[in-house]
Amino acid sequence: MRIRATVAVASGALALSALAVPAAQADGGRSWTPDLGMTTPQQAPAKERMAARALTVNGDLKITKAVVNGGKPIVVGTTAPKKVSVVVTATDDSGIADVATALWIGSDIEADDSFGFSQNEKKASCKAVNATTSTCTLTVTVDPGWLINSDATTWKVAVAALSKDGQEVDNTAFAKTKLQRLSRLTVNAAPEPVKKGKTLTVTGKLSRANWETGTYKGYAGQSVKLQFRKKTSKTYTTVKTLKTSNTGTLKTTVKASVDGYWRYTFAGTSTTPAVTAAGDFVDVK
Repeated sequence: MRIRATVAVASGALALSALAVPAAQADGGRSWTPDLGMTTPQQAPAKERMAARALTVNGDLKITKAVVNGGKPIVVGTTAPKKVSVVVTATDDSGIADVATALWIGSDIEADDSFGFSQNEKKASCKAVNATTSTCTLTVTVDPGWLINSDATTWKVAVAALSKDGQEVDNTAFAKTKLQRLSRLTVNAAPEPVKKGKTLTVTGKLSRANWETGTYKGYAGQSVKLQFRKKTSKTYTTVKTLKTSNTGTLKTTVKASVDGYWRYTFAGTSTTPAVTAAGDFVDVK
């Protein structure tokens, strides 16, 4: 069960409220209250609000770029919250006062099926590129305690900006970012040491975060490469490719020839990042 966020304007600057842990709901569902529209706490008269809207629609305020986590997928494990940066670039002839952001999924940001995480800060840290353009940084914390496995998908990036002359603009799906389930991969080559020409058994397991149970579960049916590096070499060579069992385990046999390191490597999928096990050294007698 999770809660979503609200964007509001406070004291003339944008603010995106942090997610709070909700009380249990009868239906066990996840909900939030999204609002990327700009409001004022003073509730200005209708005439003034219409004038502000005209400035927003007809003004030159633009959001030009938004980058989440340095452009890399957000990879989250089972327990530790992951704090990621959101860097927004915006421009206006008067300069940029503030920006706001949220990461979310669903059919529409105001729909019942939508869910997301909002920024941690009340105000962005903005650095002027020049008189009109600023790059502003915020952070968003993705907490696995609120995630379900189907959340490993593409998320939308909502962004709002406020200019120094009071213009406001927002885009609830300005950019995209990918959320993935952290992966783990093990390897063990035995026996150690082994006689030259004898059979070496290489086992391992590919697993990934199960956000619904808070554990790591075997990743079934995935192609994994077995690689070998001679003791005197710096380069690994693929020996064979095999698939994980229905519990994520790996097992194969090879002939021992020279001293070296054995490892498994997984290329990753859209929901799960690539991972490579540390090489296991085998002494060949």
